[in-house]
Amino acid sequence: MAKKIFVAATGQNCGKTTISLSLLHMARKKYERIGFIKPFGPKSARFEGRDVDMDAKLMARVYDLAGDISLMSPVVLETGDTRRILDGYIRPEALLERIVEAVRELEERVDYLVLEGAGHVGVGSVAGISNARVARAVEAPVLMVSGAGIGSAVDDICLNLALFDAEGADVKLVLPNKIRGRNRELVLHYLKQAMLPKGIAVQAGFNYSQILANPTLLTVSRLLDLELEGDSRQISRIVHHVQLGAASTQRVVDLLLPSTLLVVTSSRDELLVMLSTLYHMPEYFEKIAGIVITGVAPVSAITRKILEDSRIPYMRCEQRTTAEIFSRLENYVSKITAEDEEKINLVQKLAETELDFNAIDELFRI
Repeated sequence: MAKKIFVAATGQNCGKTTISLSLLHMARKKYERIGFIKPFGPKSARFEGRDVDMDAKLMARVYDLAGDISLMSPVVLETGDTRRILDGYIRPEALLERIVEAVRELEERVDYLVLEGAGHVGVGSVAGISNARVARAVEAPVLMVSGAGIGSAVDDICLNLALFDAEGADVKLVLPNKIRGRNRELVLHYLKQAMLPKGIAVQAGFNYSQILANPTLLTVSRLLDLELEGDSRQISRIVHHVQLGAASTQRVVDLLLPSTLLVVTSSRDELLVMLSTLYHMPEYFEKIAGIVITGVAPVSAITRKILEDSRIPYMRCEQRTTAEIFSRLENYVSKITAEDEEKINLVQKLAETELDFNAIDELFRI
């Protein structure tokens, strides 16, 4: 019988996918056959001729699990499915049965199985497949990823625990993630105190990493639905800062930080030319990740030629304003995709030094 672990979270963007990647990476060193399933997910992607959850696609690509992809994403909720469920066209029982059957088949194929939930514990309730209900139905003990605070983290944990308790699911471990390094021991100390009366263990996740938190140029391109021009080899480059190119040319250059994506209007020819020129200098190559050019006014022919010759990565957006683009980028939380090789390599490296896999594995013993 396969060892199972259900990775849940107190909310979005806590790091469930990062933890799932890490567990599979470490499990591969100990178990002969590993497996992954995203019981249900709202974000689909095309893979091997079918629509699957994007996290299932990620794990299949990274850990060579494509042969099990038909089982790895049994339920993908599409736009309008919520209404169809409430109107009675889709039976929640049928969705849960599909998940249980997929887990059962995977258990026969693998020795170690990671199940990754979606959002907070209650997500999926409208379809009768909340994280808590699924964990109980497949009899998978739960690792709950939380934020890295103290009071807010405990509040969120207890709120989510209530649903797990109501469904009769077994929460064995709380894993605070994205911890600011100097607060690591403090957070662990107080979360352990808070969870002790509940009989739930606490173990540290990863420290906060700017590399993992920030998007690549490919991610930005997909987010904005814009084609990335220039040097395609930079597609995996990580954007650490977003800056408006609104000040004078010299001031914009002076304010550049490492790996900055600049949002510049199409009428700023002098700034576009300056950035294209500086891009070839090593000290500025490290600072300039690329440009998003906004505005309905066309970029002049000579400026476009300089941009293209410089091979600086850039995206052209005529439909949205500079403020809209900047706001969207500033509020976006990056999610790892199969193309983010630098991030995936970092996650796997950190898993070997920051995650006590043996302790987790023992806690979730069969």
